[in-house]
Amino acid sequence: MCRCVRRGFSHSQEKANGPLFVTWKIGRDKRLRGCIGTFSAMNLHSGLREYTLTSALKDSRFPPMTRDELPRLFCSVSLLTNFEDVCDYMDWEVGVHGIRIEFINEKGSKRTATYLPEVAKEQGWDHIQTIDSLLRKGGYKAPITNEFRKTIKLTRYRSEKMTMSYTEYLAHRQHHHFQNGIGHPLPPYNHYS
Repeated sequence: MCRCVRRGFSHSQEKANGPLFVTWKIGRDKRLRGCIGTFSAMNLHSGLREYTLTSALKDSRFPPMTRDELPRLFCSVSLLTNFEDVCDYMDWEVGVHGIRIEFINEKGSKRTATYLPEVAKEQGWDHIQTIDSLLRKGGYKAPITNEFRKTIKLTRYRSEKMTMSYTEYLAHRQHHHFQNGIGHPLPPYNHYS
């Protein structure tokens, strides 16, 4: 008999350390521009610094971001929580859970892939479409059968997500600059410093 196994961090640990993902989107239609993160527990401050830059400049699906794109960017930070290993690949809720799958590909290699909680809902996918898309994302090239889906090891999780546009970032930065008593406008943001 199979049962769910809950894994994760205590509430106090989640606030200081934990898994996180940084997602960049661009334009009015908020097209994906980069998304990289980690399932390892990281210090929030250093994790944000590392994965903000990594997802902006080193996501292999996209060229590095440019200064010209800044005004059209949105940055989201997802802090991942409540990890649960489940026995049935259908035991998760679209729009509520993120899922991480682990599987053996047609060459015998272990592969993994994940979607954050909002991805399936934003794409209009059901459970099967999401799982099949994740398998392809993870590099599985063979035909996908229901029997193969049953071999997947699935971990579901939740996330706390915050999103900020570049315009909101500049306003926040300016507000805190004046609050600190400096009293003059900040110079334009230099993302190379």
